Amino acid sequence: MASATGSPEENPATQGRGEDEPLLGRAGDASQQDGQGIQFNFVLGTAIIAQAGIWILTATIWASAFIAPLSLFSAHPLLNSAGLLLTTQAILILQPTHAPKQKHLGTNIHAAINGTAVLSLLAAFIIIEYNKFAHAGAHFTSPHAILGLITYIFFAIQAIVGITQYYTPGIYGSVDNAKAIYKYHRMSGYLLLILSFATVAAATQTGFNKTTLHIKLWAVIVAAVITLIGLLPRIKKQKLGF
Repeated sequence: MASATGSPEENPATQGRGEDEPLLGRAGDASQQDGQGIQFNFVLGTAIIAQAGIWILTATIWASAFIAPLSLFSAHPLLNSAGLLLTTQAILILQPTHAPKQKHLGTNIHAAINGTAVLSLLAAFIIIEYNKFAHAGAHFTSPHAILGLITYIFFAIQAIVGITQYYTPGIYGSVDNAKAIYKYHRMSGYLLLILSFATVAAATQTGFNKTTLHIKLWAVIVAAVITLIGLLPRIKKQKLGF
């Protein structure tokens, strides 16, 4: 039972950080404790900072989309931001796991959340392409559109590799071969998240945003930085092969 004082040892949000630790803790400090519910991984260690950043970004985009006149195109930023929000949650739930049972459950939840995120992003891509064809618009001409296409492609690859290496490792020749690429899947996941933030930032420079949505570039950058400040300190270097 947790004490009334909520000491760092008993408070899930501060596990892995003692009184003499840096404010953000050491890199990789946040670890799921034995017997601790996996739901606490969403706020463990610096995750609460990441949650603040990604929810601020999502709220900013959704508020702008609903304040502006609604159309089919409105679903594009709404679904894309939802996909990015879900992707962040999928990372947060898996990062602190280390015991076999934790990893297994965390991976299953990670896959389910990420699968939903990819479906959301796919729907956003279909909507923007339908809108382009319906209005005879140019395809993939702006930096945002080009970055967006690259991001969608990498999300698809990331999802396919992640699912197959864990659930059907035989296609890689053996379980050991599949496990050997786990670290690359993790590295590319973090890089893909950063690429996603860059794509959102580029979206603020499109004509539609400047005339209709009015999402500020500085707001996107600040929210993205806050999210990364919460995510990156929880990276366990040993999971990346270091």
